[in-house]
Amino acid sequence: MTFPRLRAFVEVADSGSVREAARRLVVTESAVSAAVAALSRDVGVALVERDGRGLRLTPSGRVYARYARQMLGLLDRAGAAARGELDPERGEVAVGAVTTAADHLLPDLLASFRTAHPGIQIRLSVGASDHVWTLLRDHAVDLTIAGRPPAGLDARVRAALPNELVVVEAGGTGAQADLAGRTWLLREPGSGTRSTCESLLAGLEIDPPRLVLGSNGAVVAGAVAGLGLTLVSRAAVERELAEGRLAVVPVPGTPLRRPWHAASVEHASGPTLLLVDHLLQRGWRRPRTRSS
Repeated sequence: MTFPRLRAFVEVADSGSVREAARRLVVTESAVSAAVAALSRDVGVALVERDGRGLRLTPSGRVYARYARQMLGLLDRAGAAARGELDPERGEVAVGAVTTAADHLLPDLLASFRTAHPGIQIRLSVGASDHVWTLLRDHAVDLTIAGRPPAGLDARVRAALPNELVVVEAGGTGAQADLAGRTWLLREPGSGTRSTCESLLAGLEIDPPRLVLGSNGAVVAGAVAGLGLTLVSRAAVERELAEGRLAVVPVPGTPLRRPWHAASVEHASGPTLLLVDHLLQRGWRRPRTRSS
């Protein structure tokens, strides 16, 4: 059950194609097929099956793929941690961040971190909340910056920063009577802000028209254009509020306090802890309680 076999299987699982997996791994298709077949023999069950001209995972393969991603991620981060332990200032830190944090928090933070620690390599992955927490679970990143870690995730919150969610719109008065009839702009599936917005609407006992947009930037741009109301981090619309292009709507139950959390696995690498220390120097605070 070697590393190359696991890697080949995960690439086939992700792409659904031996050809694409071979292209990504820069090996022959026969080598990928042989690796997956050998892994199936090792495990003792079929992991993939034919699906037209491609492949799909068997039920056993879907279960095994989740573990395989974690094993590969753990091996990768273990190597990076070992190198970082020798010299943290010459190590690597992989960061996962939700879109809003990546757009509005991390540029200045990472720039100042690189100035203070120029020898540390930074790798950034950006996505919806579900995605970046999955990256931490699978050991694909060292530190995730997002909202609160989901229940059941083995994560340790290292630092937190206040964050406020507000409802905004372009121009209008924001009268409560309009809330049910106005269109609400929602983030993509898997977004923590979208889940919070749906909970807010349920608490208000309204079921307004909804328009789903593909990113935080698209939601803000849509609100500015007058497409509807949206729930968003105040940090993401500071400029638009200051310039009068958006206004805060006085919705009952808002603003919502949803702090940012920087979380890692229990045994964080030296470079990861240096980044956490940098966050603390830049106004983040250690949490009062540990999240696990």
